Amino acid sequence: MTQDRRAQDTAGDPAGDVGDSTRSVHAGRPEARPYEPSLPGPVFVSHYHLPGEPTGPYAYGRDDNPTWDLLERAIAELEAPGDPDATTLSFASGMGAVSAVLLSQVRSGDAVVLPSDCYQTTRALVERLESYGVEVRMAPTAGDAQLPLLDGARLVWLETPSNPQLDVCDVRRLAAAAHAAGALVAVDNTLATPLGQRPLDLGADFSVSSGTKALAGHGDLLMGYVTTRDAALAGSVRTWRKTVGAIPGPMEAWLAHRSLATLALRVDRQAANALALARALLERPEVSGVRHPGLPGDPSHAVALTQMRRFGSVVSFTLPDREHAERFLAALRMTSEATSFGSVQCTAERRARWGGDAVAPGFVRFSVGVEDPDDIVADVRRALDEAARRR
Repeated sequence: MTQDRRAQDTAGDPAGDVGDSTRSVHAGRPEARPYEPSLPGPVFVSHYHLPGEPTGPYAYGRDDNPTWDLLERAIAELEAPGDPDATTLSFASGMGAVSAVLLSQVRSGDAVVLPSDCYQTTRALVERLESYGVEVRMAPTAGDAQLPLLDGARLVWLETPSNPQLDVCDVRRLAAAAHAAGALVAVDNTLATPLGQRPLDLGADFSVSSGTKALAGHGDLLMGYVTTRDAALAGSVRTWRKTVGAIPGPMEAWLAHRSLATLALRVDRQAANALALARALLERPEVSGVRHPGLPGDPSHAVALTQMRRFGSVVSFTLPDREHAERFLAALRMTSEATSFGSVQCTAERRARWGGDAVAPGFVRFSVGVEDPDDIVADVRRALDEAARRR
């Protein structure tokens, strides 16, 4: 994909037909005023001066905050450029956002369709949903396998690309079928980011993401968000956030907004680096199952081309066994063993150490950072060589 691809859907956008990097820099920032910062600092507040009736925009710190407002406006501009109806709600973590959608939209007797290979903590909600009397149906992401499960469902949850196996489903196809069956559609867009994929434009009702990952991008905060074009849906999620109290801190919101300025630069560099690493891994005889949606030979590539604008920072692959994978990870010099992804620094882990994912003991999820691609590839090759020698 070309870098800094020109934004397509800019009708009504005051910035006009601008590129993703331009939009990322300016999104959500207030109009310039003399002697004021371009991005106001975080507002630390638990309560506001509130005389008379509570009719103003800010009443209590759990309800709203000016720092959240700027971040949420910025994310909405990235998720749905030029659409004044798009509303974003920020949360204290990605799972706060996931839980808010799932638990605010379903009731006892409803049915929910989930990917059987989605993020394992999302799957951990299955027991909770079932305890509330919700029927949970599950099928894999690949091959649009959720299609036969839609009849009578209240909510269909998609995760594409899936984490950690990087399968891709056809969001347009599934969203159209779900709506025909009377179901809402939510897409976990964490791996793709709004610069890689716009679920609302593909027909989804909700775009959900862990801003902890690439959106904030520096491995130093937790954040989640939900974006929707439907005011009633936004209202129900907002009420859930208020009553459960899953609100972000103002400092985290400010840091996330500040980080957006480099989002396009980071995701472009990471996508290019990930593709370079994936190609290098294909050359290694001890490495199998290399996955990245940007690889022309990847099983997900054809569908990804139709809906993704960038292919993400994550590469997955399998080494012969657990011990081989552990030796490889220990031998890496510029990559941290960590369970997150999307940071400016390369991180990797043997995913089976957590349990819950249907992956081989030697399966590695590698999140590619913004380091120089030659250095990343050289470090991985050297670590693979060392892991092979120590058998």
